[in-house]
Amino acid sequence: MNDLLILEEKIKELFLHEATGHDWYHIDRVRKVALFLCEQEGGNPKIVEAAALLHDVPDEKLNPSKQAGEKRFYQVLSEIPFTKTEREEIEGIVFSISFKGGNEATLTNLNAKIVRDADRLDAMGAIGVARTFAYGGSNGQPLYNPNLKVRDEMSEEEYRNQPSSSIHHFYEKLLKLKGLMTTESGRRLAEERHQFMEQFLEQFFLEWQLGQGSKQDT
Repeated sequence: MNDLLILEEKIKELFLHEATGHDWYHIDRVRKVALFLCEQEGGNPKIVEAAALLHDVPDEKLNPSKQAGEKRFYQVLSEIPFTKTEREEIEGIVFSISFKGGNEATLTNLNAKIVRDADRLDAMGAIGVARTFAYGGSNGQPLYNPNLKVRDEMSEEEYRNQPSSSIHHFYEKLLKLKGLMTTESGRRLAEERHQFMEQFLEQFFLEWQLGQGSKQDT
């Protein structure tokens, strides 16, 4: 069994039953889109695939703490027979692609750009809508709270911990992703998914306003 097949089995075991929208199927989609972008953009497919498979392992929101996530990541990485050079590049990619409330790293590595774009594409469109509400529900967030303000500029800590809603998340992150794509192929794929999210929000607010009006009239 080669390095990537060993890694795939480990990641599948870790994430198969994840219920926040970051399950094995999300990781597999990111892997496949990343490999498609890699073909278009000319990256290193082995590095791209490995980083895509590992990208959620250290995520703070999926672990008891940031330190616990890092420990889990290094444990999994140490069990795969990558070379030292491969391991260092994979590590660099995984720890550089997070949104962090807009406090993201500037990427110069093409493989990192590919994996970041692939991950962000899975946060857009119909799947992105579904994942947003899966994550919000798993963390006790309301669908929408009109009394909350959209947070435009915030620290990573504020992004993680301040009150928000699933609908607010579209304005605080998801609708920004099209403009943050780093590859030409990623930008093309993002267009349709961005339009779908705008249409979804338009319909959501039409139904929300009708519900509010009906309540006031009764």
